[in-house]
Amino acid sequence: MPITTCIFDAYGTLFDVNAAARTAAAEPEFSHLADVWPQIARDWRLKQLQYTWLRAVAGRHCDFWQVTCDGLDWALEAAGIDDATTRERLLALYRELAAYPEVRPMLDDLRAKGMKLGILSNGAPDMLEAAVSSAGLTDVLDAVLSVEDVQVFKPHDKVYDLVGERFACAREDVLFVSSNGWDAAGAAGYGFETVWVNRAGEPVDRLYARPHHILRDLRPLPELI
Repeated sequence: MPITTCIFDAYGTLFDVNAAARTAAAEPEFSHLADVWPQIARDWRLKQLQYTWLRAVAGRHCDFWQVTCDGLDWALEAAGIDDATTRERLLALYRELAAYPEVRPMLDDLRAKGMKLGILSNGAPDMLEAAVSSAGLTDVLDAVLSVEDVQVFKPHDKVYDLVGERFACAREDVLFVSSNGWDAAGAAGYGFETVWVNRAGEPVDRLYARPHHILRDLRPLPELI
């Protein structure tokens, strides 16, 4: 069956998760971040993801905003920064992450091909609404789906079930796109065709499934479909 529905992870796939720390570091009042922002951004993202996995395994769910805050607190402490104003600014910027430059043209191309388009994210609904609105993507998406509807983080099958429930489509109708190799693998194991947007050129994760396609960014995606 042909692909009818294209579903995207949000953070790291459509939205640049490094943008908050990078933007803050360029502001005069946060010049103390100039040398450490790459470390903060890297640690923040790593801990954010680790906390979702650990909470899912332990059955102790909280929303993604909580793990985002917790991950930032760890990253700031690791960088030797104890400053409430810096923390508040970084969190405010995270709610308005920039989309990668190729995102809007790519989505417009997919829409022109007749694709149904949506986001499936660990993000809390209010986080996703803020990011989508800030990036100017509201009008091009048919749905923004959050794990909060099932109270468990990816890559649990219950999360991927949300796509079929919302779009009334079969698994083989879906192309799932993520910048997280483990997420692309999880979706492939679930039965979606998957694309891993491997921006960093990392090795493929050794998991129970592998992504069907690997791209360096989102620009070639419409041609793939």
